[in-house]
Amino acid sequence: MHTSTETIDCPLCLGVGSLKRSEILDRLGVKDLARVAQLSAEEVFGLLQRKHSEDSQHVWARFDSELTKRTAEIELRHRSEIQSLTVQNTTLTCRVEDQLRDFAELRERNQKLEAEMSKAARRGKLEELSFEDEARTWAGIAVSEKLPRNGDFILAYRDSSGAPVEPRMLIDNKDKAIVGENDIDKLVRDARDRSIPVAVLVSRTEDQLRQVDKEGRWSRKDGVWILRTTRQWFPRDLDVLKPLFERMRLHGADFLEKNAAIADEVRRTFADLDRIDSELRKATKAISSASGLVTKYRGRLQELCDGVGRKMPSGCELPTARIG
Repeated sequence: MHTSTETIDCPLCLGVGSLKRSEILDRLGVKDLARVAQLSAEEVFGLLQRKHSEDSQHVWARFDSELTKRTAEIELRHRSEIQSLTVQNTTLTCRVEDQLRDFAELRERNQKLEAEMSKAARRGKLEELSFEDEARTWAGIAVSEKLPRNGDFILAYRDSSGAPVEPRMLIDNKDKAIVGENDIDKLVRDARDRSIPVAVLVSRTEDQLRQVDKEGRWSRKDGVWILRTTRQWFPRDLDVLKPLFERMRLHGADFLEKNAAIADEVRRTFADLDRIDSELRKATKAISSASGLVTKYRGRLQELCDGVGRKMPSGCELPTARIG
């Protein structure tokens, strides 16, 4: 195909001059179809390009609009989730703060409880030491050092040379609201572990013993003789048991098992001594009360006598007794 710029020999001038093909066609009144086609194609491509550009701009506009819409929806959804998480975080923070306060209160209570337990332990330790110091003052009694386990001390009578003699006694001091059966059972186990035939449970005061303990202060359980006593009663109880222990030393540890009547007599003796002690306390209380009343009424009589002396007229004289 020849282009519009191709030159040809002019048929009129026989090649004298040169004309462009398009000029010749224009002079002859003939349209350049190739040129028209080219221009038409260019116009079509231009139209297509403009349409494509417009479509592209429209698509991008719709994309921007949809992107903005979706972004707003996502932002709204995330804002709602953030608000929910914020509320949950606030709730969790409050719960954590409450838990921390509870932990702080528990820690404080625990510290107070540990302090009270430490005080109780010290009181118990002082109780054992004071018992040890007191027991060492008793004549004819040997006291061991504080035992690391299975009881507190071991007591025994001394012979004429001062040496401890059998049978030994395992001592367990108790300072609690009330003595329980488990305390008795543990004392029996400790005595059996140490092969000691006599065990003594010593409470701080009389009211810490149960009624069953007071009624049966001397008894036997699982092969161990048990004395239930108090700090106040124990020295007196040792005096009562001394001749019995001498018999056990001479005739063997099963002396009481073979002589049940003697064991019963020991129980009755302790019961009688406890009643006498109770009556003595009542008598002491009555004497103290009577002494207080005497002092009170003596003071009242003195006040009456002083009052009568002040009210008597100055010209009056009391009659005097004649002598001889």
